[in-house]
Order: sequence, then C-alpha cells, then structure tokens
Amino acid sequence: MCGIVGQYNVSIGQNIDAELLTRMRDTMVHRGPDGAGIWISEDQRVGFGHRRLSIIDLSEKASQPMLDPSGQVCLTFNGEIYNHVELRAELEKKGHAFKTSHSDTEVLLHAYLQWGIEAIQKFRGMFAFSIWDGRTRDFFLVRDRMGVKPLYWAQYDGKISFASEIKALLEDRDLNRELNTGKVADYLSFLALPAPNTLFKGIKKLGSGTYIHVNSSGKIREEKWWDPLIGSQKYASWDSDNIIECVREKIKEAVALRSIGDVPVGIFLSGGIDSSANAALFAQHSGHVKTFSIGYDQDYSSYTNELDYARKAADYIGAEHHELKLKKADLQSFLPDMVYYQDEPIADPVCIPLYYVSKLARDHGVTVCQVGEGADELFCGYPNWKRSIQRQKMLSRFDMKGVGAGMLAAGLNAAGKGHTQTYDHLMRASHGHPIFHGGAESFSHKRKTDILNEEMFAEKAIPSTWEGIEHLHDRFIANGGKGILKWMTYLDLNYRLPELLLMRVDKMSMAVGLEARVPFLDHEFVEMSLSIDERILTEGGNLKHVLKKAVRGLIPDEIIDRKKQGFGLPLEDWIVDDLEDQLFETICEFNNSTQILNGKFDRSVFSNMMASHKWTLGNLALWWKRMLCNTSVLSA
Repeated sequence: MCGIVGQYNVSIGQNIDAELLTRMRDTMVHRGPDGAGIWISEDQRVGFGHRRLSIIDLSEKASQPMLDPSGQVCLTFNGEIYNHVELRAELEKKGHAFKTSHSDTEVLLHAYLQWGIEAIQKFRGMFAFSIWDGRTRDFFLVRDRMGVKPLYWAQYDGKISFASEIKALLEDRDLNRELNTGKVADYLSFLALPAPNTLFKGIKKLGSGTYIHVNSSGKIREEKWWDPLIGSQKYASWDSDNIIECVREKIKEAVALRSIGDVPVGIFLSGGIDSSANAALFAQHSGHVKTFSIGYDQDYSSYTNELDYARKAADYIGAEHHELKLKKADLQSFLPDMVYYQDEPIADPVCIPLYYVSKLARDHGVTVCQVGEGADELFCGYPNWKRSIQRQKMLSRFDMKGVGAGMLAAGLNAAGKGHTQTYDHLMRASHGHPIFHGGAESFSHKRKTDILNEEMFAEKAIPSTWEGIEHLHDRFIANGGKGILKWMTYLDLNYRLPELLLMRVDKMSMAVGLEARVPFLDHEFVEMSLSIDERILTEGGNLKHVLKKAVRGLIPDEIIDRKKQGFGLPLEDWIVDDLEDQLFETICEFNNSTQILNGKFDRSVFSNMMASHKWTLGNLALWWKRMLCNTSVLSA
C-alpha cells in the first residue's frame, strides 16, 4: 500500500502525479503479486496505490483501493482482520450492505463508516492502513497494536506520502535521499531504529499501536491508541489458580483465528517450544499442517543445527514436513538483495534464514505461515533476561547505586573493562536507572564512543541507550507498570519486537509474497500474559515456566525440556576471510563518504570485534551503498 496526500495550504494546481503513484506501487510488487490498483480523488489531491496478496476473498470485488458506496471514503489496507466474520454480522444488523461475500477489507471500511476511527479498538488482527474521508477531508494512517505490519511516511514539499516500504517513497525525486547521521548511535545500540525514526533523514515510521490524523486544515496529530499495560488491567482480578488452563485456551484460540483464509497456511518450525506448540495447535484445529525448517550444511562451532528437533516435532503431530540446508554461499549471494528488502538497516543475520524458509514455503504452494515470535518476551524465555533480573535484584539488595556503583564502574573502566555489560549495568545503577535497556542491546556505550565521530552528533555527544528509552520508562510508570520483569517485557514489546523481530519477519517473508502471522502476539493473549504475577512466571527459576506447563502433552517432552537455543545461523564461522574483507571494504567506503567513524577505527579494530558487531556495521554500510548511493530506480 502507498499513497500521496496534498497538503491543504497548497495551491490547487498541486495535483497527484499518477505516473509517480504507479511507480511507488509497483516497487512493492513482491508484497502483492496477485493484483494492483490505483485510486485518485476527483480533485486530484489524494491518491492511493495498492499491490494485492490475495488471501481472504480472492474475488475482484475485494480489490483495493476500496471505496465506500458513496465513493467518498477510500481505504488501502495491508494485513488481516481475524474477527471480520463477527464484525460483519454486527454491521449487517446495523443496516450495512456488503458487495463482497467475506472480504475483511470491506468489513474494515464499513466499520469506519459506522464507528469512525474508534473502530480500530474492535479489530483483532494485524494491520497497517490508510483512510481518506472525502466527506470531512480527514486522513488517517494506522498501525496495529503490536506493530506486526510496517508503515512509513514523510512530509515534504506540501504533501504527505506513505507506504509499506521506504523504497516506494524513494521513487519520488522530491524526497531527499539522505543519511540520518544523528541516529546512527541508536542503530548501534538497538540493531534497528526505534519508531518514529529511520536512518533516512525526513522519513518516519509509525509506532506500534499508533495512528496519525490529518484534519481538514492540515493539522497533524499523532496518538498512541493502545498500550499493553492498560489492556492488561482488565485481568487484575482473575483467578490465578487457572492460569495454565487460561494460557492454553487463549493461545489455542489465537492459533485458530490465524488459520483463516482462502489459501494454504503453513508453519515455520524451528524445533523449539514456541513453533512446535504453534504447529501442534494448528494441526489440532485444521487436521493437517505443512511445516518448514531451515538448517545448515554442517554443524558449526558457533551454531548447532536444530533440524533433528524440528523433524521430531513434525513427526509427533503428523505434519507434512519440508526443510532446506543453507551454506555460506547462500549468505554471500543474498547480501545485496537482503539490504534492499530490509529497506532500513536491520542488523539481525536471522534475516537470511527467514528469507530462505519463506521462499521454501512459497515454493511448496503456501501463501501464509504462522511464526513463533513473542512467547519469550511474554514468558521470560531468554537466559540473558534471567541474568539481568538476578543482577538487578543483587544491586538493589546491596543498595548498589549512586557513588558505590559509580566507584565500581570506574574501577572496571580503569582495568580496561569499560566496554563490558557489567560496566554499563553499574553505571546505570549509579544513576538510578533500570539496568535492562532492551533485549537487542549491541554496542556498549564505550564501544560506541571508541569508534564513532562525536562531531557528527548534536552537542558533540554520543547518545546513550537510556536516552533512547527514557520516555518509555516514563510511560511504563505512568501506566501503572511495576517490577523488573514487567519492565523488560514492556520495553521489548515496544522496541525490539516491532522494530527488529517483527520487521525482519515482515520484510523477508513479504520479499517472496508470503504473509507471516504471529499467534503469540494476539493482543488479547498479550494483555492476559502481562497480568500474570512475576513470581508465577519465574517460579523455580525456570525460563518460560508457565508456557511449558501450558503446552505439556501437546509436543514431546524432549522439546519442552531441552536447553534454549535461539533461531540463528553460524555467523562467527561464516564471517571469515573473504566475507570479512568484503564487509570491511564496504564499511571503509561508507566512512570515507560520511565520516561517521573516527580515526581510531581501522582493520585491527574491526578484526578484533565480535562477529555480531562486524555484522552490524557491515549491514549499515551495505544498506548505505545500495539504498543511498544508488540514484537509479531501485529493484531487487
């Protein structure tokens, strides 16, 4: 989806360029290979474009952009409304007549006609959409609660343009293609830029659970329309004795809702608890399931194949199982297109296996796949989370803050340990801050100050991770948030999930025209999970204690009780020799042009970095070369 809206203070001669709108739309043909549409208002001031991936109601009547019966309200929509059947019945009782048999797009449109923008509170699904209301000349951009679907926008030259991908916006030559240098430090901190910023200067992304309203006078208002903590308060008095049963039934419901569609639906299966439970529940509901797994051509020192566990899970539930083994050459051949499909730097190498497993599913006739993101954040599934909780409690127990923590931190720095996580945690404690600053933390503050050129940042100071998340901590407290674990979950629900994990899934799956659905991030399931007491979630010191009990019996005990292994790839083994050389050379090209890195950065510094840090810098440089230096029409 994409579009252009003329500002209201611009002369009437500023008409929509239909050729530009077509180019913007067709830049995203991979997201919607099944059809295309364009709508331009009668006064030529508003234009919407759409590429269609047909999933619910495959008929032409369900095509987009979609107009209401009066022809005055227009919608372009990316995503799914899982409760559209119930909403349609409610709307029909109120007198609404539908032209389609079961299009969720038409339900969304009529819901807006009935309830206005407040209709979004009724939707259970994933969505990014835009509505132009010609009756009142109101314009809305909306992103779903969890941020499953991306939405970018820019305001320039008297207009607003928006799209599901940045590359569509770049088709407009009036929009400057410029590096947002002041935000590079945030990228190194969080592996991806938190909303509303991107690394393109002047291009913003809408935050999760947020909408933008432009009224008839051109005034722009941004509103946070959903917050998980507020939603969780409805469960404040629930019966905690039934927690396991409630978790089991709620995730079963979420999986069933995400099985809807008029096309084949499959499951990404890693062999871990989340994806295996997802597959088992889907098989229970649908009777048959196709599963897809990625492994590697051998076991490496930095990553062990999970294919054996995936096969065991598939056999246990009777799935039709498909798998693919990747080798280093697959990474090398995909790098140029990876940064193209990423749109903005996403420094997670899991983008590579995600692309190939998506392609594997598409090659086997599947258009939709369910994925397991979100369970670790809701049920404390990460070992590093457990360590952060223990460290925070220890620092609190010994009242380790203020001068005491600062002195210990200074001692570590003097001993050459200023780059460690322990140093950062002590410094945070000395300022009275929570020590957990996100599950995707990458470069420590000292690492950033060691390599970045301070002259490129405002006030000649390289921002800390706290500066990027302080507003979220304020909101957490204001919305009644309490406890170490709840803060960790809240932060990653707002940052790491929507802008890193979910973004990588959306970009890599949609690169091959595959829709990814996320049952564990059903907003009702999230709200319920957030209401569970921290002591219950971490009972016995076991990671993912509640979820393990809830899915026991659905999948083999061997999978439930195995040591946690994240979905990944053998990065340390693959970034050697020629690939390391390629990354370093591209980083040097990038720095020669931007001067982001200081004079201390050289080959020896780069070679001594962890593989993940090499990847983060290399991803940034590869993106810069492909997306900022290439002035021709972009294509994969």
